[in-house]
Amino acid sequence: MPQTLPSLSPQDALVAVMVAVSASDETIRTSELVAIERTVNHMPVFADYDIDRIAAVAQTVYALFEEEEGLEALFGLVRDALPQKLFETAYALACDVAAADGALYQPELRMLEEIRGELSIDRLHGAAIEWSARVRHMKL
Repeated sequence: MPQTLPSLSPQDALVAVMVAVSASDETIRTSELVAIERTVNHMPVFADYDIDRIAAVAQTVYALFEEEEGLEALFGLVRDALPQKLFETAYALACDVAAADGALYQPELRMLEEIRGELSIDRLHGAAIEWSARVRHMKL
C-alpha cells in the first residue's frame, strides 16, 4: 500500500467507487468523468463536498490499482469510510458510471460484481439498481 494512503470521508469513498469502475477497464472515458462530476455536483450526499477532492481521490485509486493487493485495500478503505446505509448508494453510483458511455465492458462488469460482493449488496437489490442505471442511460 502507498505510504501516504489517506483515510477517506464517506463522500471520498463514493467517489473512489465511481473512479474504480471508470478505471477498471484501463480506459477512463470522458462520459464517465462527466458522470462522476455531474453526480458530485447534483446529489444531496455531496452537498458539502469539495469537488476539487475528486482528483486526489482518483490518484489514490490509481495508486492502489498499481499495488498487488490494491483492490482489497481500496475496498477496506471504502468499507471503513462508508456508513452501511450508503452501500447501495455506492453501488448505484458505480452502475451509473459504468452505464454512462452506453456500453458495459467485461472489466467493468467484473468490477461491479466485486463491488456487489464487497458491499454485500443483496442480489435482488443489485438487479434493481442495475436495471435503473440501464434505463436512465438509454439512448434513442
